Parts: sequence; C-alpha cells; structure tokens
Amino acid sequence: MAQIFDSVFEAQQRHKYTLRNTNAAQRIQKLKSLKAAIEKNEPHIYDALQSDLRKSQFEAAVTEVIFIYGEIDFAIKNLGKWMKPKHAGKSMVSLMAKNRIYYEPKGVCLIISPWNYPFQLMMSPLLSAIAAGNCAILKPSELSPATSNIIGKIIKECFDEQEICCFEGDVSVSTALLKLPFDHIFFTGSPAIGRIVMEAAAKNLTSVTLELGGKSPTIIDQEANLKNAAEKIAWGKLVNAGQTCIAPDYVLIPENRQEEFIREYNIATQRMFFKNPQEINEDIYAKIINHKHFKRIIALIDDASAKGAKVSLGGQYQEEVQTINPTVLTKLPANANIMEEEIFGPVLPLITYNLLDEAIEIVNSKSKPLALYIFSDNGKNTHHIIKNTSAGGTCINDVLIHISNPKLPFGGVNSSGMGSCHGIFGFKTFSHERSVVFQSAMNMSSMIYPPYDGKSWILKLLKKIM
Repeated sequence: MAQIFDSVFEAQQRHKYTLRNTNAAQRIQKLKSLKAAIEKNEPHIYDALQSDLRKSQFEAAVTEVIFIYGEIDFAIKNLGKWMKPKHAGKSMVSLMAKNRIYYEPKGVCLIISPWNYPFQLMMSPLLSAIAAGNCAILKPSELSPATSNIIGKIIKECFDEQEICCFEGDVSVSTALLKLPFDHIFFTGSPAIGRIVMEAAAKNLTSVTLELGGKSPTIIDQEANLKNAAEKIAWGKLVNAGQTCIAPDYVLIPENRQEEFIREYNIATQRMFFKNPQEINEDIYAKIINHKHFKRIIALIDDASAKGAKVSLGGQYQEEVQTINPTVLTKLPANANIMEEEIFGPVLPLITYNLLDEAIEIVNSKSKPLALYIFSDNGKNTHHIIKNTSAGGTCINDVLIHISNPKLPFGGVNSSGMGSCHGIFGFKTFSHERSVVFQSAMNMSSMIYPPYDGKSWILKLLKKIM
C-alpha cells in the first residue's frame, strides 16, 4: 500500500508545476466539473449520509450539499479577483520600485476529513485547494464508509490521480500518508488527533491548518428572550444529533432563569424532533455514528449522574439504533467528566451563575473554544463578553450560522485549531503569499552601500521615516 501512496505522491509532485501555471478560467472549469459531478451523484450522496448517520435528505441537503454548491459558486465568481497580484506599499529603499503580493499554490496537499459532516468537510477544503491551483490527496473518515465511497467515486470521475486522488481506509492509511513531505496538510477532527497530525507535519516542516473543536459555550444573560434562545440552541445542539464541532456544548444561564429555559427547550425539541411526547422522530433525528461513540456519551451521562448531577430532561436512549434522546443535565459538579471533554452528542449541561463575570470566568477557565454564543438584548453585556473572552467565532442571538457565510473566516484558536477556511480565506490557506519587488533603474538602496563615511545623515533620516 505504501508503494501506491509514494507513486501517487511523486506523480503529484511532478504535476504541481503544471497546475501552478493554470489561469482562473482553467481552475473555474475544474470547479464547475466538480459541481456537475456532485449534482449527478446527489441521490447517492443522500443515501450514503442516511446510511452513515441517518441524516434526513433535507438536513443533508442544507448542511452538506447545498452548502458546498454555495461555496463553489462563490469561488467561481471571485477567483479571478483573488488570483490577481495585489499592490503593496513602498519603503524608503523601494520608493521607485513596484511592490506586489503574488498568490502561488503551496503544491501537493493532504486533506483529512472527519465523519460527522463527511461530505461537506472534505469538499470545502478541496474546492479551496483547487481554486488555489494545488494537487491534493484526500483521506475521508473510515467511520463514515458509505460517504467515503461516494467521495472516491466523484473524485475518480473528475480528476486524474496525478492531480486529485482519494484513498479510503482505516487509520493505517492516514499514518502512512502523514509520513510523506506534503507542502500543506489540512486536518479537520479532534484536538487529540490534531496533535498527532501536527507532530507528524513537524518532521517535514509541513505547514498545517487544523480545524478542531472543543467545548463551545453559550452565555444567556438576564435580558435574553428565552423562547428565542431555547429554540435556536435546541436546533444547533440537536442537528446531526449533536455531532457538530460548533454545536453549543454547554449553557451558562442566570440561576433564576434555568427552569424557564428548560421548559422552552423541551417545547422546542418536541416540536422539531418528536412524533409525540414519548417517540423521537427517526426520520429527521440523526443517530450516533457508531456504538463506541454511543457508549462514550452514555458514560458521560452516567458519570455526571453518579456525581450528583440531575437529568432534568430526557435521558432515554435506544442502543440498538444508536439513538439518544435530547437530554439536559443540571446541578453539575465541578469534577463531572462531561465538563472536561467535548460532548459531541445531544446532551446539554446547564451551569447557573449570578453575575455575568462569573460566566466569563468559567469560559476562560477552559481551553479557547471553536465557537462562543451569546444571547442578550443588552449591547453592553454583549461587547463585555466579546472583549473578555476568546473564541474561533461568535454569534449573537443565534448559533452555527457564522459557518455559512463565505465572506467570514472560519477557524479556531489554540486548542480549537489554527488557520481558517471558506471563501478567500480558504484560497489563502492553500496559497503562499509571495512578496515580489520590481526595482526601478534608479537604485535608491545604493544610499546604504559602503563605504559609510559621511552617511550619518542617512541614519537620522531613516529613524524618522522607517
């Protein structure tokens, strides 16, 4: 198997010099071909997502397929502008020179995607890599095998393997690929695996983009509309059964508003995801990806309960179909495991506070999250929270939607990731910003050449203008 990886990698290393000379029209045609192949295989994509995660076709369309159509169309519309060299300002020694920034492709890139949004989270970085003029080797997750298979099929339809190639398989495939000296690695997944990827990349001094996760908090203040907050949090928490890297992981709420929030949250979950008060609607409510993750989430609930937490809503589960009902935990002790790791499931812990700064202190006591959500009608409170916390992205009075705007960068900070993607930010991620100076015939820099006698005035001048 390693020989196949080496062979494809070497072919792409040779071909990258051809791709770097492609123009906007040629790259746009590649993006159009990719979109056409996705459209052709759309029914198979929905079948695959149903098989892997029990995603409804509507949810799969909105969060996986149409999402990618929008990104492709945005790249097609703007690629010509992105690729143009950008003018840069002058300095003392380049007053007569032309200064430019050129965007050149990084070369051969490795893209490793996760299982929770297996189609979207592979295609999104891929289209950015194509727009930037790169070759790429893809490694989709083995935990979503049906979707991995359709991704491989689409790639074979659109590209020669010397340009884009998809390798399916287990962790041994990722391990083997990470040994190769790629020009860039784009990884989406857990912080634990992100550390492994970064360590492997360091051996070859390969640049990396890490889209990770973590515990994304939601702060609700005294003046928030609880009905509105509960409905939006319920959707953001329970879409894909909570298996979303930017899902609200836990909620910080004033103590006197907790019970009202639970009532509104229950109303919202019943309306969106239940056939009747006792029966979850499996036609629109996704399953947990596999039994390992199912048992991990149940273990988190059991651990919290054993340590004194209260199951204030839900708690029911059906192991045979890997389904966990929407669950709310209250009275959580500080040592509960569920507050130490990303939940990645439909369980929502509620933490009460009395003063807003107490909530901020709790957020700051944990690693910097991929997302932070604020529900407030008080602008002063909102800006106070933003100024005193750090997060990859933030929504005010909503959840998740910042990921859908290709004009905004999406990415984490520290343990929730590094680098950004989508739109021009994805294009730049897969590009090297190369500085180029076209010096004029009048060489101003000769003023600083030796000998230095009689040039002390130049130092004084430089101190003033540099």
